Amino acid sequence: MSRSTRANPAPTAKAAPPPAVSDEDAPVMTRQLSSTSRATQEANRAQENIFLFVPNLIGYARIILAALSLIYMKSNPKYCTFLYGVSCLLDAADGVAARRLGQSTKFGAVLDMVTDRCTTSCLLCFLVTAYPRCALIFQALITLDFSSHYIHMYSSLITGSTSHKVVKSDVSRLLQHYYSQRWLFFYCAGNELFFVCLYLMDFYPTPLGLQPEWLIAALPVHTANALTTAAVQDPKGWAALLFAVIRNATWPQIAGALTFPICAAKQLFNALQFWKAAKVLVGIDLIERAQARLEKKA
Repeated sequence: MSRSTRANPAPTAKAAPPPAVSDEDAPVMTRQLSSTSRATQEANRAQENIFLFVPNLIGYARIILAALSLIYMKSNPKYCTFLYGVSCLLDAADGVAARRLGQSTKFGAVLDMVTDRCTTSCLLCFLVTAYPRCALIFQALITLDFSSHYIHMYSSLITGSTSHKVVKSDVSRLLQHYYSQRWLFFYCAGNELFFVCLYLMDFYPTPLGLQPEWLIAALPVHTANALTTAAVQDPKGWAALLFAVIRNATWPQIAGALTFPICAAKQLFNALQFWKAAKVLVGIDLIERAQARLEKKA
């Protein structure tokens, strides 16, 4: 008999019993704990600091600029619009820096998305005070914005996608179009610009002094004459109302009218990505339930 066999084993301290979990939740919780613990350990001993990657530094600058814009939002629309606008423009810069420097990270993607959601929501909260009759609409927009991006981000992470902006055509051709580099900034910028125009309408009520004749001059002669005649004969008709709107239009109203279709399209994309992400999660649930049934039979 060897020495190791004869030696009495050293007493070991008993580990505290784990919290009771159901058999269904145990495998999921074990996998999550293992991956979370490993990720935390890697972050603690990492030789490169992802927190200081250039795209993430740009993201921190966006947060600071957005926070400063909130300070001036009620008192100084010029400072507020400038700071808010620069923060939104940097949204494109961090993506370019990430691709060119090879510093695309999951942390940076989430930071970028959370910053977008928070800045837009803060502006919409102010619009609730400026337009209290439209409070329900702004609340619905905030809810749709947060919920659709959260569920889309979650479904992307749980399926192992490299980025929430990577959408395959078999999932949705419309979302693939929306998240393309060429169009994503267009929709996001137009959406933000519309809300900024709503904000500025409260501060710049002076009409530009536009004359309807300047606009209808580009129309055919018979159409222009028909509009003018209708406005004169019926002062309460739609033609007279249109002429009055043109005469009293301010520059934020004109810019808002031009960007409204972009904002509306952005909300439709938000609703679409919510629905598609929900279908992905339901599909994952069905697969896992089918696997669980097979394991029970085995």
